[in-house]
Amino acid sequence: MDIEVLGTLSVRENGVSITPTAPKPRQVLSLLALHADRAVPVPTLVEELWDGNPPRSARSTVQTYVLQLRELIGEALAQRGDEQSTAKDILVTLPGGYLLNTRGGTVDFREFECRAAAGHRAVETDDLPGAAKRLRDALSLWNGPVLADVQAGSRIHLEARRLEEARLCVLDQRIEVDLRLGRHRELLSELTVLVNQYRMHENLHRQFMVALHRSGRRGEALDVYQRLRTTLVTELGLEPSAALSRLQRSILVSHPDTALPDGSGQGDGRLVARAG
Repeated sequence: MDIEVLGTLSVRENGVSITPTAPKPRQVLSLLALHADRAVPVPTLVEELWDGNPPRSARSTVQTYVLQLRELIGEALAQRGDEQSTAKDILVTLPGGYLLNTRGGTVDFREFECRAAAGHRAVETDDLPGAAKRLRDALSLWNGPVLADVQAGSRIHLEARRLEEARLCVLDQRIEVDLRLGRHRELLSELTVLVNQYRMHENLHRQFMVALHRSGRRGEALDVYQRLRTTLVTELGLEPSAALSRLQRSILVSHPDTALPDGSGQGDGRLVARAG
């Protein structure tokens, strides 16, 4: 079984799609896919489907959705002539819940995590070109927001937020590596979009300021700081972090080669990361 959730939902058994079109069965399959090869308790499925206000028939309705998914799996097995497996081997009933058995198939978010971990290890060994490649490879698996075409409840939202935060951390580190490799000009267009998407993410703004200053665009770098400061003060009542303020002062005195503030490429760790 091959699972994709980093964008639109796609679940394929033996190359045949088993992704239903009806919203509720899609939710069930999505939650099972996000916990592939792990048990999902029935109460968790009920919470996802009805957000704390389930009907009395909730458990039997979940069983109905599972049966519908098994029908799709059975059709996929038949199309591929797989006589060794049954739908119950793939969508497994366990005491109190269900498990989607990938049987060694691919799961895109797990591949993302593996590639990201390889990128982190390359950073730790100071293999910056290798780190940039591996982190890019990890990000290339994303085709949009997590489960962009699924009507999501609270449980899927929680898992999606976790994955989105992981993506943002990898993106942040990849940009940091590119800055250390002297690719500041190549980053300008990407960072222009990112600081507008994440209006209070301090580290992305810091990276943009560094890239602009190193590209000879000192005034624009200072403008980025002022826009962020205005946003933070107006919307949160916060001043920018000490590290960002130090960077602004460094740019003001026209330091010839603005360094990454802490020398390691990671800033001071204070992030206010809200899209808007």
